[in-house]
Amino acid sequence: MTKQTVTALIVAAGSGSRLGGGIAKQFRPIGGKAVLAHAVDALASHPAIDAVRVVIGQGQEEMAGQALGQRDVGELIIGGAERSDSVRAGLTAIDCDVILVHDAARPFCPPQVIDRLLAALEKHQGAVPVLSIPDTIARAGETLGVPLDRTDAVRVQTPQLFRLADLSDAFARWTGPSPTDEATVARAAGLTIAAVEGDVRLDKLTGPADWARAEAMLAARLISRTGLGFDVHAFAGEGPIMMGGIEIPHERGLAGHSDADVVLHSITDALLGAAGLGDIGQHFPPSEPRWKGANSEIFLAHAATLIREQGGLIDFVDCTVICEAPKLHPYRDVMRSRIAEILQLPQSSVSIKATTTERLGFAGRGEGIAAQAVATIRMDPNDE
Repeated sequence: MTKQTVTALIVAAGSGSRLGGGIAKQFRPIGGKAVLAHAVDALASHPAIDAVRVVIGQGQEEMAGQALGQRDVGELIIGGAERSDSVRAGLTAIDCDVILVHDAARPFCPPQVIDRLLAALEKHQGAVPVLSIPDTIARAGETLGVPLDRTDAVRVQTPQLFRLADLSDAFARWTGPSPTDEATVARAAGLTIAAVEGDVRLDKLTGPADWARAEAMLAARLISRTGLGFDVHAFAGEGPIMMGGIEIPHERGLAGHSDADVVLHSITDALLGAAGLGDIGQHFPPSEPRWKGANSEIFLAHAATLIREQGGLIDFVDCTVICEAPKLHPYRDVMRSRIAEILQLPQSSVSIKATTTERLGFAGRGEGIAAQAVATIRMDPNDE
């Protein structure tokens, strides 16, 4: 039997105006990773899904590109003013046997839901996830009206699964007002739609309370990890020196292939270690001429980006500088502020300390500066 090809179509063309803030919700970060990226990763990781495509609004190309990074979603599809217009655009742009239509504003799709949808399609012409309604339902205006019968009432979620030919035909025949989901169009065309068990993790992000719930949901599934970093550079040449992303006056400079920022180098290695992503030399080999004299902020920002692309959260970084001179106390808070800015963290999540070796060793003899760092992050063990 020939395997049917399955494409997930993620609808991400909305403006998300109800949340405010001037940016559509699908491009906002949850745990440092865009909502749209969470949605793509959840579907792309399922073994039955062959491709993921994304529909965005006109003019959202740059934001979508930043949110998606290097994820393989093919060419972005430009949608329309209404959700149904965006779905229509997606239907004409893809070629597959089975289509899974999903809202980007539902970023956490459990694989078990996809399994249930695919199984239901063997007996039906479509399948949607639903949840029962445990609360009392009533009409309400200024005052509460009489309760409504909730016996057979359910909340309909996405993703919704159909054969591409069936859904395309159903949309071609639709003459009603703009539908809120694909099941409405499919049922109007006479298709039988299976209702499978949904999941609370598929609840849609709409208002601030939903956002707080999503952040808590993400944090709950992450595990804490710790990484260590160490770096040392010898004094050489004239100052000033770069440390913690800022320039510090000193009569001598530090020798190094890049700008020799021991603080940023040690924190970068701590973050990479916590994420199991190797060390700074693997990502920025000193043998490559392009890194000669490079600003170490590039290295630190790269490590943070890699962690966030895996859905990780950076909780805290702590660095101890080991040297006799220069004295770092006047610059400590400025360094903390700059590091926090690079890592997109509050300053309270960055600690900088300094110590000496009581004139012992290379640092005590004034031959160079060392730094050791600890980074605490949280990551989803399933995203490794």
